[in-house]
Amino acid sequence: MRFFICWLATMLMVSPVFAQETATPNGIADNRRNAIALTGATVYLPGQGYQEDATVLVRDGVVVNVVAGTDARDGYFAIDMAGKYVYPGFIDLYSGYGLPTPGRPVQRGGAEVVRSGNQAYNANDAIRSHYRAVENFTPDADSSETLRDLGFSSVLSHHADGIARGTSTLVTLGNHNANEAVVIADAAAHYSLDKGSSSQTVPVSLMGSVALLRQTYLDAQWFAAHEQRPFVDESLEGWIRAQSLPQIMEVDNWHQALTVDGVAQEFDTDYVIRVGTDAYQQAEKLAATGARLIVPVNYPDAPDVADPFIADEVSFSDLKHWELAPYNLRLLSEAGIEFALTSAGAGADFWDNLRQAVANGLPHDDAIAGLTTVPARILGVSDRLGQLDAGALANMVVTSGPLFDDDTVLLENWVRGERFVLNTGLDERRGQYSLMAGNRQLAVALDFADGGAKLSLLDGNAEPDADASVDASIGNDLISLTFTAASDTGPTRLSGWSVDNGWQGTGQTAAGEPIDWRLTYTGPLVAPEPEPDSAPVTSATDALPSPVLYPFSAYGSESLPAQQDVVIRNATVWTNEDMGILVTDVLVRDGRIAAVGDNLSAGGAVEVDGTGKHLTPGIIDEHTHIALFSINEIATNSSMVRMQDVVNSEDVNIYRNLAGGVVAAQQLHGSSNPIGGQSSIIKLRWGMAPEELQLDDAPKFIKFALGENVKRSTNPASIRYPQTRMGVEQVYVNAFSQAQQYEQRWNAYNALSNAQRRDTVMPRRDLVHETMLEVLKGERYVTNHSYVQSEINMMMTMAESFGFNINTFTHILEGYKVADKMAAHGAGGSTFSDWWAFKWEVRYAIPYNAALMQLAGVVVALNSDDAEMSRRLNQEAGKMVKYGNVSESDALKMITLNPAKLLHLDDRMGSIREGKDADLVLWDEHPLSVYAQAQTTWVDGVPYFDRARDQQLRQYIADERARLIAAIISEEE
Repeated sequence: MRFFICWLATMLMVSPVFAQETATPNGIADNRRNAIALTGATVYLPGQGYQEDATVLVRDGVVVNVVAGTDARDGYFAIDMAGKYVYPGFIDLYSGYGLPTPGRPVQRGGAEVVRSGNQAYNANDAIRSHYRAVENFTPDADSSETLRDLGFSSVLSHHADGIARGTSTLVTLGNHNANEAVVIADAAAHYSLDKGSSSQTVPVSLMGSVALLRQTYLDAQWFAAHEQRPFVDESLEGWIRAQSLPQIMEVDNWHQALTVDGVAQEFDTDYVIRVGTDAYQQAEKLAATGARLIVPVNYPDAPDVADPFIADEVSFSDLKHWELAPYNLRLLSEAGIEFALTSAGAGADFWDNLRQAVANGLPHDDAIAGLTTVPARILGVSDRLGQLDAGALANMVVTSGPLFDDDTVLLENWVRGERFVLNTGLDERRGQYSLMAGNRQLAVALDFADGGAKLSLLDGNAEPDADASVDASIGNDLISLTFTAASDTGPTRLSGWSVDNGWQGTGQTAAGEPIDWRLTYTGPLVAPEPEPDSAPVTSATDALPSPVLYPFSAYGSESLPAQQDVVIRNATVWTNEDMGILVTDVLVRDGRIAAVGDNLSAGGAVEVDGTGKHLTPGIIDEHTHIALFSINEIATNSSMVRMQDVVNSEDVNIYRNLAGGVVAAQQLHGSSNPIGGQSSIIKLRWGMAPEELQLDDAPKFIKFALGENVKRSTNPASIRYPQTRMGVEQVYVNAFSQAQQYEQRWNAYNALSNAQRRDTVMPRRDLVHETMLEVLKGERYVTNHSYVQSEINMMMTMAESFGFNINTFTHILEGYKVADKMAAHGAGGSTFSDWWAFKWEVRYAIPYNAALMQLAGVVVALNSDDAEMSRRLNQEAGKMVKYGNVSESDALKMITLNPAKLLHLDDRMGSIREGKDADLVLWDEHPLSVYAQAQTTWVDGVPYFDRARDQQLRQYIADERARLIAAIISEEE
């Protein structure tokens, strides 16, 4: 048959190109110059749009040219592509094709693993930058076929193991050996925040991963500075070599994307960031980074909402994400972000998902660019991949229609000029036919969609006849069809077999009369008229089904509240200043307290009637763990980690704290180790991005810890050092002694002349030692988890021996025993009101602790250390009036001015005074009462919580949940 012969001749002629010329042939060498012309196609040329009736000329696996017209040139074997569309071959930048499956770490129980492997690699096994994918790449026929079926002709393959993953290799997906498949041996360097198969204990946290990444940048810079390396480290050598390549960083969500962008800025590099499907939630922030993205096209499954009790457990953000994730690419495009697309995670749903994205408003050209030109630009191979200009590899995708039409089928995938038929038979048999059935002649169109044949009778205008019907079944050789024309009284039934240019056979008319018939090919289908520079696609709705909220969670809003000039009149004002408590007015302008006094001139400010209400400074929580993605790193000295790297600005506890009058908090590392991480001090600016929560120019703090947690009393399986209280002391002595030695080495090096430095190994920058030095120099303050008086005394003595003071003892439930020594030392105390007996070392805690420390002259604050208590700190302060007979003003200061003092922020916060930040709370009752509710909480003059608006948000959440659940149920039905 014509179709089979033509296809077979073409496949025999097109042998693999770019053979490995150094290989010795075993048999007859095939040295034919393969010249092919794909004629009459509609060709998509990036930047130019669609060119109709064009011919693609290919020789030896390389594009020669794309020319107008349907005639093949002399010397080219012509393949008729009339009615078909040709696109540049697609590129996937995120794949593990042809590489071993990454391993996972072996669980070690309670043992701490600190040693790396025995090879000359990095001290941390998560740094695998020595790995070269090209050395481990083996073509995989099954995997390559799966990728080709999706339209990909080349992939960037990397080993997804570790924080530094080494280099990837760019390969094509034809029937070539590894030597011939590789386009670029080392195409890009890869990174992540997942330590992968490393069995070492550190890092165990997200912030630990960021710290290791930062330290490795410093190590590599130090290593590279020595022409004569101080030792062998193949991982650092690989890192150094790979810095000139594209740097691809994989993250799980937009929070991590913004964090790693900060690392990139710190070390003057640019990441191409492989993001998640939530990137749309902060598209503007991601656009501001200037980073190019690699974006998956997989969408979340619909949450299980059939059972109303189970539905109640589905978070509001999960419901919203289910609805808006299919708009991710559109919103990234609208933000002006350049992105490549990956099939990773989507699998067989890739095209359905991508077409849905286009239907939802992703521009057609941006979608194609994400598969072609953008990944090619990222890798610097635009001359060879992603387009069909002369000299490019002949990687092409042939489709039955415009790429994103629902019924379009991927017909062929050409890889370096090697033809792979994806849908057998669809390419050669579709077209227009003449049907001779008895004495009748009809025009018929044969097309293929959704894997099946579709025959339709045509009217006089060569358009499908709406009044006719055809049902056909077509195999490789046999055909059966039943048709009813507009004037027929019944169906005509035919069956037959393939012949040259069509089929023939016998059948019966509607009246049962036998007839002979023949279906003869007359020409290609008439191609749809494409729009200029774009293909017809489903119209996108202008509006999203629901708005993106900030933050993307319950109590989020489409727009953030604005800063207000406001005057609160006739409120009972708790100033925490010499004015004491008085009924007066407070004026706020530009986020600061402008005046406190009677009958203030407002000058257009918002008027708030405070009559019968109480106005206080905002509450400051000196010790919290809310709004963090991770809390503990496990290293004995984790001073290199930063809590600011793991701030979760979407945590609903921020909003709940605002509802309890809290305006700021110190986010602390946990107490799993003696020396924890660097603190983050935030203002609770609900809806802002993590970096916008950070308090500008805030003093620097670090978390230390003592007691049962540190020596692992609750984990008998642990063998991590230290395991005794005296061992804990030695950790501090060692850490500070080593920091002093570190400083001495740098001082000695800096004192050398340039000539002397050339013969001297420069000291290595160490983030741990640098942080400890900041403490010794008074540049970073210590807040110290503590319970037992003996350890409290030990810490003060140890600190004094190194010339610094402990700034704050937190918890400090035996502080009343050593309050006089704390006052003499200059340490403050941040404690609980009435927590005791929750573990052995707090058995001597008493509810009079805070009052007794205050009587001794200690600055005392009350902290939460608990997400639930943190929104009721005003009640904790009220307990001090009950237990310790503390004055109401002093009790309020324990949650406002005193924590501001402990954080060295009392010049800005903690009291109501002209010039201070407008962090204010308006209460409907006495602020220390259990009945008091915050009506409005201002942070920098912005009403981030307002009780009336809160009621509206609650109703909105209820309505949205109901709508989304109904939509999910409707879709499943």
